[in-house]
Amino acid sequence: MEAPVILVPSLIQLLQPFSRHMTRPTFASFATLVSGWVFATRHNITGSLRAGHHAGRAATPKHFSAYHRVFAAARWSLDAVGLTLLGLIVTLAIACDSPVFLIIDDTLCPKSGSTMFGVDSHYDAANTGRKRSNAKQSLKRRGHCWVILGVVIPLPFAAGRYCCLPLLFRLYMNRKGAGRHHKSYRSRPDLARQMLTMACNHLPKRRFHALVDNAFAGQDTLRQLPANCDLTARWQMNARLCQPAPTRRPSGRRGPLPKRGPRLPSPRQMLEERCPRLDIELYGKSHKLRVASCLACLYTVPERLLRMVAIEPLSAAGKPRPKRRAFYYSTATCADVIAILQWYALRWTIEVTIHDAKQQLGFGQPQGWTEPAVQRTAPTLMLLYSVVVLWFAQEGHRSYRRPVWPWYRNKTAISFADMLCTLRMCMLRQHLKQNLSTPVKTEGSRNPLRIIVRLARLAA
Repeated sequence: MEAPVILVPSLIQLLQPFSRHMTRPTFASFATLVSGWVFATRHNITGSLRAGHHAGRAATPKHFSAYHRVFAAARWSLDAVGLTLLGLIVTLAIACDSPVFLIIDDTLCPKSGSTMFGVDSHYDAANTGRKRSNAKQSLKRRGHCWVILGVVIPLPFAAGRYCCLPLLFRLYMNRKGAGRHHKSYRSRPDLARQMLTMACNHLPKRRFHALVDNAFAGQDTLRQLPANCDLTARWQMNARLCQPAPTRRPSGRRGPLPKRGPRLPSPRQMLEERCPRLDIELYGKSHKLRVASCLACLYTVPERLLRMVAIEPLSAAGKPRPKRRAFYYSTATCADVIAILQWYALRWTIEVTIHDAKQQLGFGQPQGWTEPAVQRTAPTLMLLYSVVVLWFAQEGHRSYRRPVWPWYRNKTAISFADMLCTLRMCMLRQHLKQNLSTPVKTEGSRNPLRIIVRLARLAA
């Protein structure tokens, strides 16, 4: 019989902390599925067993249903695994004196089926066929809407480059869907705050910094922000601003103290005045901006002083672009404008992560039907993304060889596809050494031609 492909030892060391939250048989099945998913083209349970050459082999005597029960029936917590991975990432990849940047975003995975748990109609911000969602038409699709929390790490092999590693996940259902399955409804900002609080409480001695867009930057988020966490967010251009509430009553007046100070100009009005110009490096490019900044409070949250930043991009000729104006706020009042804009630019890394996880690891492909299977199978693929990137940052980049092809002459950055390909080659190299070094037990098991053909099939 042909031996199954197993993980490299350096990757097993990163997965080993997960075993404290699982039983020994469950963790063994979990590691088996992970080794198959590295090579799978269809990222479901049976696709993993086929790709890793585990199905029906003497080396894995388990029935295939045992691997389905890892997600559908086994007793282990996905949140506990994600928090364990958070502690591992903070220890290995982030300096002790640096804040831990957290990013929160949501994404839609199209699904079909009337009996699949959690499938509802959600707004699709991406393209749907030839049409696109815009301000005039709201296009919806049925599927799973996942709210994701990830941590940003710098890549040691590429100076100035960052990557977002997903850790915690929540399945969002609208009011109708939540009423069918649960008694209470929770919005996407509620789910985001729950994960943010969980991550900050897990490491109370570390300083966190959350980066969110306007979908998660409401007044409840500001009011319920953990004590060891700052927030940088994008907000509306028509936001109402005010000065902090006075601490002393004006002379000659009676009654309670005002809840808010005097009104301040809105971000749009701030940019109507004379503003300084700034050249800044964002998203890998140089940008010319008009910038207005001040210390103020949101009218709905007058008790929290914030650093307000309003920007207006300029063209190459120096002409303003009013339609591309943006407004940001940050609880880090001592930070300057450049730092706030560069912090928020890190939020784009989660968009790259979601794209790569869907394209390379098939996030959203698992077809679980029950609640435990839906809640754990697809997020496990996101956790696998985090483990692969962390493995490449620690060990894998030493084995990476840049492809020498005519269309790769100008390629300088390492993509997640390159990281995954490097892991596959390390696993195949280890598999080849084991098959050629072990004694013969079955006729034809060590045929070199047969092994090479199988390795080529896995690599494809």
